[in-house]
Amino acid sequence: MAVFSTCLLVLLAVTATSASCNPNAATTRREWGSLHPAQRTEYIDAILCLRHRPSVIPSSQYPGVRDRLDDFVATHINYTSRIHDNALLLPWHRHFLFLWERTLQDECGYTGGVPYWNWSLATSNLSASPIFDGTNTSLSGNGAFDPAACDGHCNPGGSGGGCVTSGPFKDYQVHLGPFNNSDAEPHKPPPLHAFDYNPRCLQRDFNPQYLAQYNNATVLEQLRAATDIDAFLTLMDPSREGVTGAHGGGHRAVGGAMSDVYSSPQDPSFMLHHGMADRMWALWQGGDMETRREALNGTAVMHDEPGGTLVTPDFVTEFGVLDRPRTVRELMDPMRYDYCYRYE
Repeated sequence: MAVFSTCLLVLLAVTATSASCNPNAATTRREWGSLHPAQRTEYIDAILCLRHRPSVIPSSQYPGVRDRLDDFVATHINYTSRIHDNALLLPWHRHFLFLWERTLQDECGYTGGVPYWNWSLATSNLSASPIFDGTNTSLSGNGAFDPAACDGHCNPGGSGGGCVTSGPFKDYQVHLGPFNNSDAEPHKPPPLHAFDYNPRCLQRDFNPQYLAQYNNATVLEQLRAATDIDAFLTLMDPSREGVTGAHGGGHRAVGGAMSDVYSSPQDPSFMLHHGMADRMWALWQGGDMETRREALNGTAVMHDEPGGTLVTPDFVTEFGVLDRPRTVRELMDPMRYDYCYRYE
C-alpha cells in the first residue's frame, strides 16, 4: 500500500490560538553534551520505551509499522516528496520534532526537551562526540567498517557502513526501507512496498568531511547573520540547486540510515540533528522576530520546481496520524500557538 488512507491522514480539527506562552514555563532544549549522564539516559530510555508501545497505524495494513516509533518513521516516509527541498522543510520538521517531544513526555514519562546536536563541535572526529562515542550515555557509535558499503547511498569516504556495534542501540532494529533516494521526486508517492516489514540492524557510516565543509562554526555564524530567508536557506538547504548544505551535511556525515531521505528518522540521531536545524532557524528568526516570524521562500513541491504553489502562512500541511492538519502559521514561532520551547 503506497499511501495512508484518508481516515488515517485527517484528524478532527480544533481551533488554534496564537497566544504566546509564559517564557518562564517554556521547555528548554539543550545540547546533548551539556546534559548530565542521567538526563541522557532518560532520553535514551524514552526512545526505547516507544519500541514497546503499540502503533497507531495498523500493522495489518502497514506491516512494517510495529510500534509507536514506527508511526513517526512511516509518517515521514509518507510525506517525503512534500516536505523536502522546499518551503516546508523547516516548518514541517519543526512540528514533527515537537510531536516527538510531546509523545516522549506524554507516553514515556520523559521530563526534558528534545536535545540537539551542535554540528560544529565534532567536525573532524564524530566518534569523539558524546552523541556518537559508543558509550552507554551516547546514541551509539559508528557502524562496523564495510569496504563495500559506500555509506549505503553512494557518498564515498565513509569510515563504517555496517551495523552499529556499541552503545545503547547496538542491538536496535529498524523495520522500514531501505529506499533509493532517486525515487524521491516531485509529486511522487512513496515507492511500492514502502511500508513492508524489513527488520535489520541500524547502520552508520561516519564521514565528518561533510560537517567540516557544511556545518562548521563559520557556517553557523553565517546562518545567524543571513539577511533574509533566501540567504538562510542557501546555507541550510540549497539542495534545490544540487548542492549540499547544513541540513544535508548532517545527514550525510552520519551516513547509513541517516542518508535515507525517506526513513532517516529510524536513526536515533535524526531528532537531535533536526533539533539543531530548528535551533538555527529559531535563532535567525529571533534576530528580528517581527519581520522573520512568517518569512517563507518556496513552494510545497520537492526541489521547488517552477509552477508550484507558493507556501504562505495560510498553507495547510498534514501530519497523518500524529496530529491534525496545521496551517504553516501555527508552525512558525517556538513561543506561540501550541509551542512553548526555547534553545539554550
